[in-house]
Amino acid sequence: QVQLVESGGGSVQAGGSLRLSCAASGYTYSNKCMGWFRQAPGKEREGVAAIYLGGGSTFYSDSVKGRFTISQENAKDTVYLQMNSLKPEDTAMYYCAAVCGPGSSWDRFAYWDQGTQVTVSS
Repeated sequence: QVQLVESGGGSVQAGGSLRLSCAASGYTYSNKCMGWFRQAPGKEREGVAAIYLGGGSTFYSDSVKGRFTISQENAKDTVYLQMNSLKPEDTAMYYCAAVCGPGSSWDRFAYWDQGTQVTVSS
């Protein structure tokens, strides 16, 4: 069982930046992969970004590519999501997640936390 502790989030004006962090414990799987997905009211869940720990391969949704950066803390099961040039449409609940799906289904995570709200005002 993977436990995830997420921090960050909050409110910011359009064009601003926020950083989310997430630490995992009990993560005993090989090829560790962590990331985030988001969900806004009335909208479908959307994978945001993911990273394979150690190897560093990253994945991004087209909607955040070039604005968001996912990274890891060396030798720790901790990842960060730096969100720049935020837009009102980025407003959503952001969930830290672990154990990614295979290949292009990277955002089919097996575990996630309770989420943190990100609100971007225009």
